[in-house]
Amino acid sequence: MIRGGVMFGRLRPLVAAGRPLANPVEPCRQFCISKPRQRDRFQGYEPRGSWDFGKEVAEFRKKLTEALPGSGWNPLGISKDLPPEWADIVIVGGGIIGWSVAFWLKMREPQRDAVRVVVVERDLQYTKASTVLSVGGIRQQFSLPENIKMSQFSAEFLRSINDYLGIFNEPPIDVQFNPSGYLFLASEEGAAVLEENVKIQRTEGAEVSLLSPAQLQKKFPWLNTDDVALASYGLENEGWFDPWTLLNALRHKAISLGVYQSLGEVTSFQCSSNEMMTKDGEIINFSRIMVANVQMPDSIEYAPIKCSIVVNAAGAWSGRVAEMAGVGTGPPESLEEIGLPVEPKKRYVYVWNCPDGPGLETPILIDTTGAYFRREGLGGNYLGSISPTEEEEPDIQDLEVDHDFFQEKVWPKLAHRVPAFESLKVKSSWAGYYDYNTFDQNPVIGVHPLVGNLFFASGFSGHGLQHSLAVGKCIAELILEGEYKTINLERFSFDRLIRGEKILEKNII
Repeated sequence: MIRGGVMFGRLRPLVAAGRPLANPVEPCRQFCISKPRQRDRFQGYEPRGSWDFGKEVAEFRKKLTEALPGSGWNPLGISKDLPPEWADIVIVGGGIIGWSVAFWLKMREPQRDAVRVVVVERDLQYTKASTVLSVGGIRQQFSLPENIKMSQFSAEFLRSINDYLGIFNEPPIDVQFNPSGYLFLASEEGAAVLEENVKIQRTEGAEVSLLSPAQLQKKFPWLNTDDVALASYGLENEGWFDPWTLLNALRHKAISLGVYQSLGEVTSFQCSSNEMMTKDGEIINFSRIMVANVQMPDSIEYAPIKCSIVVNAAGAWSGRVAEMAGVGTGPPESLEEIGLPVEPKKRYVYVWNCPDGPGLETPILIDTTGAYFRREGLGGNYLGSISPTEEEEPDIQDLEVDHDFFQEKVWPKLAHRVPAFESLKVKSSWAGYYDYNTFDQNPVIGVHPLVGNLFFASGFSGHGLQHSLAVGKCIAELILEGEYKTINLERFSFDRLIRGEKILEKNII
C-alpha cells in the first residue's frame, strides 16, 4: 500500500509556520504580527488623523480614467483573468469547491501574501456549472459520520456567513436559507436501515426525529402514508439555500484576500518523474506537476503557470484533469493504471405549480421510491425529480431536458405520495451534472500517492455544494499543515481505490 502522507513529506514547504484557524464557533481571522516586508510598502503603516487612504486611491483612479476618455484601461489594476507566470497553488475549477479551497488557503496562510493561489475556470458565467444548477439542499441525514460532520460544519458556517465572507462597505450576504428540514420516508424493507442511520446521526449530534405513519399523517396531513412504515425528520441545520449567492460570496472574498482568478481551461500539465523499484522488482513511477498549461478563451495560445501544487476541483470533468497528470494512464495491472473514477451524470430538475399543494412548512421530501421535491418560493411552486436508473442514464453531450421522463417516471410517484399533485402543471425545467464517483458514490479527497503534488476534491455525487465549505477547509489544512485538523477525511483518500475498499453511503438521493 502506498500512502499519500509519505509523498507529502517530499513537497517543497510553502510556509514556515502555521496558525490556528477560525472555526464556526469563533469565526474571525486571527491577527499575526510579523516583520513588514520591503515589497509591501503599506504593511504596518497607520495613517494619522482623518486621512482615508482608500478614498484617496479611489479618487486618483477616477482622475486617471477621466484623463483618458473612451479608454478601457483600468488604472492601477491587474487583469483578473490572465494567470500569473507562477503560483504556489493552482486550483483547476472555479466552482463552489474550488473557491472554497482558495478562500480557506488564504485564511490559513501565516501572513498576508505568503501563498500565491490561482483559480482557473473556463466559464465565469457558470452557464453549465453544477453549483448553480443544483437544488441547494443541505442535510445531516447521512449514514457516514464524515458526511454528517461536513454538513454540520457547513450549516454553522452559513449561520455566521457574514463574519466569514463579509467585505467592508459591501451589502450583507443573504443566502436565503430555508430551515424546513429533510423528510425521509421508508417502506417496510427500508425501515431498519433508516432507523440505523438515525442512530448514527444522533451519535454525531444531529437533531433528527423518527415518525410513525400516524405521527407523519398528523404533522403533514397532505401526505399519503399508506405504504410508509417509518420516517426521519431533520429538526435543525437542514433545508435549502441559494447556491449562486454562496458561490459569489466565496469568490469575491477570496479575490479580496489576494486570490488570482484566471479565465481559461487547463488543457495539459508538464511533469517531472522518477522511477523506483520495489523489493518485488516492480517499477513504480513517481511524478510531480511542474507547469499547468492554461488555454486562453478564443485563442490558440496558452499561458503556462509554474506551480508547486495542483488541486483538482474540476467537478464532473475532474477525471479528465487527472488523466492529464498521468493518473490512470499506466500499464495494465499497475498502480498507474488506477484512474480517478469520476464522470459526469446528467440530472433533471422540474419546476411545477400546484395551488392546492403542501404549505410553507413543507420540508424537502425524499420518497421511498427516490423521488424528491421541495417548495420553491411562494405561490404554490415546487421543484423536484428523481435520479434515473443505470439503464435510463441520459446522454451527457448536452443539457437538454427530457420532459417525457417527468411524465412517465417522476409525476406518478409524486402524485401517489401527494394526491394534490395530481393536478400540477409543469412551468419550467433544467438539467445539470453530478460529478459522479462510479466506484462508491463518495468523494475522493486528498493527495495522489504517485503524483505527489496533485490533490483531489471531487466525486461528491450530488453532495458537493453542501460539503464544500468543510472540504475547502480540510484541503487547506492538508496542504499547509500536512494533516486534517477540523474533520478527519482520510477515509476518502485515493488509497481506497488502490485497496479496492468501497465506502458506501446509504442515504444517496
